[in-house]
Amino acid sequence: MPVMDPSAIHDAAPEPTPSWVFKSIPRVIAFGLGSGLLRPGPGTWGTLMGWLLWILVIGRLSDAVIAAVIIAAFALGCWACQRTGTEMGRPDHGGMVWDEIVAFWLVLWLTPDSLLAQLLAFIIFRLFDIIKPPPIHFFDGHFKNGFGVMWDDILAAAYSLLVIAVLVRFEVLS
Repeated sequence: MPVMDPSAIHDAAPEPTPSWVFKSIPRVIAFGLGSGLLRPGPGTWGTLMGWLLWILVIGRLSDAVIAAVIIAAFALGCWACQRTGTEMGRPDHGGMVWDEIVAFWLVLWLTPDSLLAQLLAFIIFRLFDIIKPPPIHFFDGHFKNGFGVMWDDILAAAYSLLVIAVLVRFEVLS
């Protein structure tokens, strides 16, 4: 009898349903309050959820509180994505988008407060998150745990912030 490759089992696993996601707090967090269930492009939907939460709640806080929220949300994401990824047998399922949410909060926090700047930040962040230039690709491929899920998006945020800083410096954004 042929031996099945264990990764094939995970690839054949059914996609999570809303009822499955909403049965567990770690799943709800990892799936970005359900935004990771949306198709196509769950990472884009997760980033949009992050932007919405920024507008409604996070962006209204003081800088010290925003920094604390981002740090706490990163730690919470490491835990939730680790638990959910382990349950699914897929350490970095595309529907787990808490990493996009938290990383985009970091980008928005340090981006000029205008709709144009935030829209450009959204596009730049999504490009870096999708393209995964080095070392993002390395971390994405080698750290298959909750920290790895969260960390590669923080690196995409760092690249995004570098581009935004250059645009601000050259007065393209203000």
